[in-house]
Amino acid sequence: MEHRYLGRSGLRVPVLSFGTGTFGGHGDFFKAWGQTDVVEARRLLDIALEAGVNLFDSADIYSRGAAESILGEALQGRPRDSYLISTKATFRFGDGENEVGSSRQHLLRSVDASLKRLGTDYIDLFQLHGFDARTPIEETLSTLDDLVRAGKLRYLGVSNFSGWHLMKSLDLAERHGWSRYVAHQAYYSLIGRDYEWELMPLGLDQGVGAVVWSPLGWGRLTGKIRRGQPLPDTSRLHATADMGPPVEQEYLYRVVDALDDIAAQTGKTVPQIALNWLLQRPTVATVVIGARNEEQLRQNLGAVGWNLTPEQVATLDAASARDKAYPYWHQAGFAERNPSPV
Repeated sequence: MEHRYLGRSGLRVPVLSFGTGTFGGHGDFFKAWGQTDVVEARRLLDIALEAGVNLFDSADIYSRGAAESILGEALQGRPRDSYLISTKATFRFGDGENEVGSSRQHLLRSVDASLKRLGTDYIDLFQLHGFDARTPIEETLSTLDDLVRAGKLRYLGVSNFSGWHLMKSLDLAERHGWSRYVAHQAYYSLIGRDYEWELMPLGLDQGVGAVVWSPLGWGRLTGKIRRGQPLPDTSRLHATADMGPPVEQEYLYRVVDALDDIAAQTGKTVPQIALNWLLQRPTVATVVIGARNEEQLRQNLGAVGWNLTPEQVATLDAASARDKAYPYWHQAGFAERNPSPV
């Protein structure tokens, strides 16, 4: 398993990490993702670790804490230095006035609760799940820095931030000497390339590594969705399509057609090709893969150990190209001094 530095930090992470959104299945939304229990989770973790995947990603809201609890229990008995845990907080986790956001009050309680559920003394990578415009950024950053100094958190990241959210936070951290963000867990896929417009150049400039979520486009690049065919019975899109990244059907089919052509050339599956494409993009440190079962996990693990050719990458780039929003289309016309990151 290839390892890369996580942004401008000394932490090495595997290029594939394992997401625990399928653990628990509490509530209609997460039930559609999966219902992995402790026994199955332990089996999946065994397979992942054997393949060199030792970074496990979770969040407090996944099945309302159950995903963290299952992950923690499944990891019991393994040497703590043999794996890495990343988790997230910010979104609402209760009905109280202070049970949401990135305030000092909420973050301190959230981190302690996650540590308890995970059964560990520290979290290797802690990420804000979203930007909290109601809390001063200084309050958030100083709290996170205190948690790093206390040894509860090792590295910091964010998720789903706008460019200015992230850049302002990095500037304030540098100004005050606080721990800085080294990771941005962002949506990025062959059918969702908005990350390239601003967040990728920012990541390159500031040393923030991408932790990619939903690399298969919210389950649309599994190889089971094609023009003129109904959704498979097991697809989570039946219950969650409206809650994930939007995509036009004809655009999806155009990308899948290109993936099918390359699958015929390489003998690889559609998901493996889609994941391999991501691993060749700038700033990408690790791609979070999920799996309902052993078969899905082993298939996704087959995305590493080989590379698409430059010609195949160019084919996928062309098939998935989209018109940029302003000012990015305007900047693209001045490529001599404002080159594209890819």
